[in-house]
Amino acid sequence: MHPYEVLKRPLFTEKTQWQVGYEKPQYAFEVDIRANKQQIKEAVEIAFGVKVLRVNVINMPAKRRRSPRSRIIGRRAAHIQRAPGWKKAIVQVSEKDRIALFEGAA
Repeated sequence: MHPYEVLKRPLFTEKTQWQVGYEKPQYAFEVDIRANKQQIKEAVEIAFGVKVLRVNVINMPAKRRRSPRSRIIGRRAAHIQRAPGWKKAIVQVSEKDRIALFEGAA
């Protein structure tokens, strides 16, 4: 898998903005469901020119949906914008490195 296919988009939430302020900052990305930790590390290092110390990966489950005509509860269909489940990666970089995209100085 090509490094630029691994990262889909950065995640900007209150929690991720708080994690940027750590001594060793952490950044969150939505990544390809097929990507592993080594591919994510390589993609972030190539794309942003930083030294990655650690990568944590979380598989986010699909959202639950209820059919309006019945009591059946199911998972979100794959043909809707986002796939049934998605993968989130939290990347920790060294103290001296920062990603300008998250710092507001893009």
